[in-house]
Amino acid sequence: MIFSRRAWMQSIISMIGVPVWSSAKKALYQDNLIVAENRKEGTRSWLLSNPSVSPPHQLWHMFGLRSLPIEGYCSHSSVAAGDTIDFFVSTDSATDFSLEVFRMGYYGGQGGRLMHSAPSLPSERQVTPEAGHNRVIECQWKSSYQITIPDDWISGVYLAKLTTLDDRRHDSYCIFIVRDERMCDYIFQCSDMTWQAYNRWPHNNSLYCTDKIDWHIGEGVDVSIRRPYAKYTQLVDQNLTLGSGEWFLTEFPFAFWMEKEGYDVSYIGNWDTHYRCEQLMRAKGFLSIGHDEYWTEEMYTGVKKCIQEGLNVAFFSGNSVFCKIKLKPGLDGAPDIIFERDGRFNPRENTLIGAHSHNIVVGGADFICKQPGHWIFEGTGMQAEDRIPGLIGWEFHCDPAEIDGLQIIAGGPTDNRRFLQPDEKLDKEGEYMVTVYPGPRENFVFNASTCWWADGLSSPPGYKRSTWYQKRLGPDERVIKMTQNILLRMLT
Repeated sequence: MIFSRRAWMQSIISMIGVPVWSSAKKALYQDNLIVAENRKEGTRSWLLSNPSVSPPHQLWHMFGLRSLPIEGYCSHSSVAAGDTIDFFVSTDSATDFSLEVFRMGYYGGQGGRLMHSAPSLPSERQVTPEAGHNRVIECQWKSSYQITIPDDWISGVYLAKLTTLDDRRHDSYCIFIVRDERMCDYIFQCSDMTWQAYNRWPHNNSLYCTDKIDWHIGEGVDVSIRRPYAKYTQLVDQNLTLGSGEWFLTEFPFAFWMEKEGYDVSYIGNWDTHYRCEQLMRAKGFLSIGHDEYWTEEMYTGVKKCIQEGLNVAFFSGNSVFCKIKLKPGLDGAPDIIFERDGRFNPRENTLIGAHSHNIVVGGADFICKQPGHWIFEGTGMQAEDRIPGLIGWEFHCDPAEIDGLQIIAGGPTDNRRFLQPDEKLDKEGEYMVTVYPGPRENFVFNASTCWWADGLSSPPGYKRSTWYQKRLGPDERVIKMTQNILLRMLT
C-alpha cells in the first residue's frame, strides 16, 4: 500500500496528536526542496556594507531617500526558471560596478546564498524622469545586465546586490521573486504592491504624495514599478530597505524561520496572485505576510473563490486588503506597469479576512489571549488574559464580519500615542481582534491582526526591530507554537 506524505501525516496525527509536531515535522520535511536548499553553503556577504542615501534632511521621514552612487530596478517583479530578467542600473560617476545575486533563506543562520556573480560591469548615469500624468515617475533606462533564470534556482526571494568598484564601494539592492508551479504545502505571498505604493523614489513620489499633501489618501496619484526602491522612511531606520521595499521589515523574519524549520514553501508576489490566482490551489495553505495593504479586484475575488474551494488562508499581516488598486499600462504600452487607488472593496475585506482596518488603523498593543481552549493555543500554556508584549501593530484589524462560526481568539485596545503632538491627549483608542472562521470544506481563515507577527518568530541577520508604539521582545515560544499549530492544521 502506498501512502502520500499528507495521508501518512494524517494517520500519524490521529494516533499521536498535534503536540508532537516537532518529531513528526522532522520526518515529514526531511527531503523537500527547502531542506535540501538550506543545506548548501550560506553567506552574510549579501548584507550592505556601505549604503549611501540622499538627500540628508531633518524631515527625512517625509522624503524618498535614494542611493545616488548606485541604484537599480528589475524588469520583472517575479520570474520563473527559463525567464530572463534585466537589471537597470545607474551610477553617479563613470565607475564600473559588480552585481551579485543571493537567494534569501536560512542557510545555517547566514540568511542567504550566493547564486550568481558578475564581477565587473560598465555603468552610466541614467536619467531621472520628470513626473508624468498623476505625478507618475516611470524610468526608461537602458538594461545594464541580463540573466536567464537557471532551472536549479528554486522559488524564493532574491536580492541583486549592486556595488560600485571605485574607492567608495557604495552598495544597494534590487529585489525580485523566483516562482514555480510545483505542488507544495504553503505559498508565501510577498506584498510587493504595497512596497511600491509606499516607495517615494526619487523624491516624495509614493501613492501618498501630491504636490501639496504628504499623506494623501485617494485617487489621482499613479506609481510605476519601473523605478528603484528608495529607503523605506517609516517605522525604523533600516538601510537594508535601500532597493528592497519592505521585505526586511516584516517578511524576511517569517521566511527565515520557515526555511529554518524545513517547511515546504513556495514564494510569489502580489502580481502572481493577480495573474494566476487559481494556482494557489496547488498548495494547502496561502500565507499573506507583513503589510499587505494593496490588492486588485482580481486578487480579492480569486482568493475568496479559492477559500470556497477548500484553500486554507492565514493573514499573518495587518492593514491587509485595505485599498483596491487599478493596474494600467506603462508609457510604452506594456500592461500592468502603473497603478492607482480605485476605492474600496465591496463587500468589505472583512468578509475575506474575518476583520479589517476600521476607523483608527495605526497603533500598538499586547497580544491578549481570549480563548485559551482554542486549538491555536494548544501547547502554548496561555491562559485567558495572558499577554505577548507589543506583538500587535503598527496596523491591525477589527470590526469582524458576520460569518457563521467566526471566533475572536485574541483582542484588546490599541495605543496610537506615537502620532500625538506633545500637548495632545489620547482621546481615542483603537481596537484589534484576532479571528478565525471556518471555510466550507473543513478549511479555515486565520487573521493575526498585526504587521509584526514575524517578529515573534525570528531575528535574522540584519534585522532591526521597530519600537514604535510598543516595545516588542522578539522571538517568543508562544508565537512559534501558534504558528506551528496553524501551519500543521492547514495540512490536515
